[in-house]
Amino acid sequence: MTKILSFFSLIIITLSFSQQKTKIVGTTVGFLNVENLWDTIQSADYIDGTKALNNPAFHRSVPLDSIKFLDVTDKDYKGPWNDQALMGKKVVRYQGLSEDFTPLSKKNYGKIIYVKKLHNVAKVISEMGAQYTGKPPAVVGMIEVENRQVMEDVVKQPELAKYDYGVIHFNSYDYRGIDVGIIYQKRMFTPSKYYKKEVVIFNEEGKRSYTRDVLVVTGYLNNEKVAFFMNHWPSRRGGEVKSAISRNAAATVLKKEMDEISAAEPGVKMFAMGDFNDDPIDDSLLEHLHAAGREKDLSDERPYLNLMYPLFKKGVASLAYRDAPNLFDQIIVSRNLISDKVGPTFSVMKAEIFAPAYLIGKEGNYKGYPFRSWVGDTFTGGYSDHFPAFVVLQKEYK
Repeated sequence: MTKILSFFSLIIITLSFSQQKTKIVGTTVGFLNVENLWDTIQSADYIDGTKALNNPAFHRSVPLDSIKFLDVTDKDYKGPWNDQALMGKKVVRYQGLSEDFTPLSKKNYGKIIYVKKLHNVAKVISEMGAQYTGKPPAVVGMIEVENRQVMEDVVKQPELAKYDYGVIHFNSYDYRGIDVGIIYQKRMFTPSKYYKKEVVIFNEEGKRSYTRDVLVVTGYLNNEKVAFFMNHWPSRRGGEVKSAISRNAAATVLKKEMDEISAAEPGVKMFAMGDFNDDPIDDSLLEHLHAAGREKDLSDERPYLNLMYPLFKKGVASLAYRDAPNLFDQIIVSRNLISDKVGPTFSVMKAEIFAPAYLIGKEGNYKGYPFRSWVGDTFTGGYSDHFPAFVVLQKEYK
């Protein structure tokens, strides 16, 4: 009798597996430029070079009022600003914009504006890709954040709190004091390693200029090995042509990291995203990063695909400066994310510039542009001077 029951149980289990239906599940990865998300406290960066380089305490933001209580070994430090040069030292680096974002500044940047900024950022994040997946993104990059705390404050907003986002952030030596970072839903993405790569550039006089680092994060997205590269390349300040060498340098740093991770971990799926301050057709992306614009151009020489290239060719823009549209906000992926059919591993379903009606300016000089937060020192209640970008990934689930 026991053998008969076991036999029928096996039949039932086999039938239940055979009747399982395959469904396609979508996951969103994206980023947004938050247009100067600062807290209201004037601060500076404290670099404790006696700490290990991978210790978050090595480089952190501190209120100006607290500096007098810190152990500083070189109060008038005038050497190079990088982790290696500062080993063994304790110094303070003052931020270029910190004074502008305080209650006593011309911007009158107090709690009311800060809370509104947090709400705006959280609202946008919660809706990116949701029309396709029914949920907020698994991983989101953030550009122009002052420090880790402002990112922590974003993920605590009601629109995002229930999704339990983690935060990855490093302070950079950027002259303005802004950084890039990544937030992620802990139930969907598990980071295994993260670090920053310095972008070394020089001005016309041969003097070192300081810009944002490339943030590199590897881990597992729904059990698939992935790598994210968050970018905010040097601006076109001084002219597009003259400043191109700086963005080419950033492209070289990014390509080196992507190539090395790909060689060390074949099969890893990679996402390079951010504000590149160049369009998909510019040399930094085509000739220095070697990002293909079309699937047919993918090769061993060009193993990365710029998902925004087709949108750019259609006239899609993510910002406009002096009435000139640009698509600086881009997502570039490794070719193993490109497939003609849905399978059991992630592939790209679609990529978009996210521009719902509420993110578009309705009046004034910026009508039709992204609904920016600031016009001079006046807070508009808007969101950002850039539209966000996202990619929807798809895979089969039993």
